[in-house]
Amino acid sequence: MRLSVLVLAAAALAAPTLAAAQTLPSLPALDETPAQRTARRAAMLPPVPQEDTALQAAVAATTRPEADRARDVYRHPFETLTFWGLTPGMTVVEIEPGRAGWWRNILEPYAAATGGTYVAVSRPLEGMQVPDGSADMIVVARALHNWHRNDRTAPYMQAFFKALKPGGVLAIEQHRSVDGLNPDETAPHGYVPESYVIHAAQAAGFVLDGRSELNANPKDDRDHPYGVWTLPPTRVSAPREGNTYDRPTPLTEAERAAADAVGESDRMTLRFRKPA
Repeated sequence: MRLSVLVLAAAALAAPTLAAAQTLPSLPALDETPAQRTARRAAMLPPVPQEDTALQAAVAATTRPEADRARDVYRHPFETLTFWGLTPGMTVVEIEPGRAGWWRNILEPYAAATGGTYVAVSRPLEGMQVPDGSADMIVVARALHNWHRNDRTAPYMQAFFKALKPGGVLAIEQHRSVDGLNPDETAPHGYVPESYVIHAAQAAGFVLDGRSELNANPKDDRDHPYGVWTLPPTRVSAPREGNTYDRPTPLTEAERAAADAVGESDRMTLRFRKPA
């Protein structure tokens, strides 16, 4: 079910807006009769929320690569961005968007259409490319397993906290291992425990504001010959040179079909806030 987004101020753009601005009635008179009270309350009907049509348009745009749009069934972009709290006019920083730019192909045109700003940052420790305390949202997708292996998680989290404004959101989507496992053992396979991510964010000063199972996949048992990359969309089917964690033999046709049937990975979807 798609969620509706409430926005506190009306916007002239096609974005999450209120169907009509709410006009507050005058204060009740001291001698208000029951009939007058009923009429006054009837005039205070709440505004009807509408879905974010600008975001819907960005997700549905035919300018997005066809391969990107084919993955929406697994990544739920509209629902995920709504859960994270994306609204018009935001300054959104995406960390390590990569060459394919899956989220970028939605966030950048959305920002352009709604008067916001999209910033891509590949090396956070060299600069977040926004003034300290100015970002509304920082998006991190499928990256923490790499950061853990290079001891970058803590300094990155600190950089994010510094860049966000008070009340700003750190939005995370990440391949999820069984909780309680050692990330030293799971990260080389592309997965980390949800508790590891939560503790890392909290250590930097963030508050956990929401958890969603939008991107959960119970079919993913996390036991794959070439880690999470065995699954779509990467679909590694043979050992990679120099990767000591890979099985030494290629997938059989039956194994390839079984991995494809799983779909994309089981993922945590988390929303953190910098305290106001």
